[in-house]
Amino acid sequence: MQEIFIKNEKELVDFGKKIATTLQGGDILCLYGDLGAGKTTLTKGVAQVFGIKQRIKSPTFTLFNVYFIQLNGKSLKFVHIDAYRLKDEDELLDIGIDDYLGNTETICVIEWAEKIPNLLKKKKCVEIRIEHAPTGRKIQY
Repeated sequence: MQEIFIKNEKELVDFGKKIATTLQGGDILCLYGDLGAGKTTLTKGVAQVFGIKQRIKSPTFTLFNVYFIQLNGKSLKFVHIDAYRLKDEDELLDIGIDDYLGNTETICVIEWAEKIPNLLKKKKCVEIRIEHAPTGRKIQY
């Protein structure tokens, strides 16, 4: 696991852009960190690489948002999931998240991924941990 320190929001967005270049269909980017750690900010950087023009905000109440993207000439879905308010994993299953997780035509980003460990078993997950640090954020990936 690698560790870096991020000083500001721009660097966090840039790190998200860097991670995005490694993602492909079927990948799940799992984000871990306290409230305000920067999970959504990092997701903004990922979304920029995929050409998403809509404002990226946490789908805290809708649970997930789906965007349509192009990657290497293929049409894919980019699914941004926020598990913060979930009572249990069944809530996501009830609204059809299984159609997206691990699907080779989808890239998922999950904020609060620790809340849905059973849904992520046997999936291709990229894990990023974001922590508050004295001068910014500490990232482990």
